[in-house]
Amino acid sequence: MYRIGRVLHLSSSRNLIVKIENTPRIGETVVDENLTPVGKVFDIFGPVSSPYAAIKSTLREAEKLTDKILYVFPSKGEKRK
Repeated sequence: MYRIGRVLHLSSSRNLIVKIENTPRIGETVVDENLTPVGKVFDIFGPVSSPYAAIKSTLREAEKLTDKILYVFPSKGEKRK
């Protein structure tokens, strides 16, 4: 498990926007600090030097995650450095 970054806000399309610290892969499952699944990585966008991720949330009250740190479980067989 590794940290991907802090949630900045909830977009108008109900995606969580995260300021990326460690770049995840699209489709990876995202969890909060309690290991509760919150969604999947939907898109990575912005400048290469400072990217953002859109997380397709599975939670009804996703706005409660604003300013929280999110984490990713790497896909099976993948090793992070």
